[in-house]
Amino acid sequence: MKTLYEGLFIFPETLDEVQLDQAIESVKTELEKLNGVMESSTRLGKRSFARPLSKKKGGNYVVIMFRLDGGRIDAFKHRLKLVTNVFRAQFMQKNGAVAAQEA
Repeated sequence: MKTLYEGLFIFPETLDEVQLDQAIESVKTELEKLNGVMESSTRLGKRSFARPLSKKKGGNYVVIMFRLDGGRIDAFKHRLKLVTNVFRAQFMQKNGAVAAQEA
């Protein structure tokens, strides 16, 4: 059974709209290679970091809701390291009750 996850992805702030679309599409492609499904993506825009990270001052934040088998989440994290435009990614498992309330 596929579990619902919420992922916060940070992409470099130097990307324009077209490049950001391509970066989100590459995340979707990596997810589909692991038999996952991207349900939605929400752009939060450019945000500054509280302190510089790896000499970067900010990034493009995108929240992606996706479904993936729980045993494959580590493989997904590993595959994201191969995608050069993902600066950081953090995942949180969503409960069924919470997802039903948000829908």
